[in-house]
Amino acid sequence: MKLTLLLSVVALFASPAVAAQPETADVFPPEMGGIKRYRIPGMVVTQKGTVLAYCEARKNGAADWGEIEVHLRRSTDGGKTWRPAQHIAHSGARLEGNPHKKEGPGEQTVNNPVAIVDQKSGAIEFLYCINYARCFAMRSTDDGVTWTAPVDITASFEPFRAKYDWKVIATGPGHGIQTKAGRLVVPIWLAYGKDGAHAPSAAGTIFSDDHGRTWQAGDICLPNEGEFGNPNETMITELSDGRVMLVNRNVSKPNRKLVTTSPDGARNWTTPVFHDQLWEPICMASIIAHPSKPGTLLFSAPQTLSLDKYGVEKPAGRGKRENLTIKISRDDGKTWPIGKTLDAGPSAYSDLAVLPDGTVLCLYERNDSIACARFQPAWLFEK
Repeated sequence: MKLTLLLSVVALFASPAVAAQPETADVFPPEMGGIKRYRIPGMVVTQKGTVLAYCEARKNGAADWGEIEVHLRRSTDGGKTWRPAQHIAHSGARLEGNPHKKEGPGEQTVNNPVAIVDQKSGAIEFLYCINYARCFAMRSTDDGVTWTAPVDITASFEPFRAKYDWKVIATGPGHGIQTKAGRLVVPIWLAYGKDGAHAPSAAGTIFSDDHGRTWQAGDICLPNEGEFGNPNETMITELSDGRVMLVNRNVSKPNRKLVTTSPDGARNWTTPVFHDQLWEPICMASIIAHPSKPGTLLFSAPQTLSLDKYGVEKPAGRGKRENLTIKISRDDGKTWPIGKTLDAGPSAYSDLAVLPDGTVLCLYERNDSIACARFQPAWLFEK
């Protein structure tokens, strides 16, 4: 059975000349269920092959602050069709406290959802924040149909105050990982300026060694210092040798993603470096390991840069959120020699997942919707 699956996964790379074009369909269109705008997509595939797509349901507009919920849709056929949306967070006591009061003082902003599939227990751990000030965790043991009552894990962030007296905390967004050793790891970022402000910022991880029952702070591995400008939204993957790699959004002069690695996802992070092939338009991206061959990684992000009238990069410029591109690395992210445009139009945040047969899914913001694209890795090599 495992050999058959492996052969089918390898075959997805074997015939680029006949690779089908990506199939794309809206999953969270605007106005669905009375929601003005869906943003901040995340996605995981459970042990049973169920696809869970989730995002922020921004009830009254596109802003980061406002009356916001977290909604989820399930697919049991590999992302071809989707069950109706569920409102899954927040189910505890209502916590009002939007310091910006976009629509009124009684708003509750539920933000930055992150799921992690526990391959050892089969459960799905789910983290999210409220008002960028408190963090909660819940669990599903039935493939995302139902969820436990949320547990407040904000105390896990308190050790970060030794370096930054944060006013804002956020998980992910996107998805977390479970390492081969069993540790659950979730990227986080925090901000320590004015109340509710998202900058200045820095990033790190939190982790669990007991299947999500308790969470601990890792180290701040992406500080806001020197040439590293306001690191925030971070994507995560495990490399073929067991190291954990973070690829980070930042606002720095080189206009490139920051990369750092750790042996365990918590401590002993390498000094961050800017990766020249991973452009930074100042937008969240995604990264995921593909099972076809050890060291194979996929990356998704808008492939743009901000240029002046002479075609020269503007230092710390903000590129357009368009031209969503999929890149592939076969050497654990050292190089990214191949990239292909998935969507040339307006496209922003994205999250990647891989089905049991090796098919790749990309859940991403396009125009004012959130869509899901399905493609075989061989498509990347097609001329």
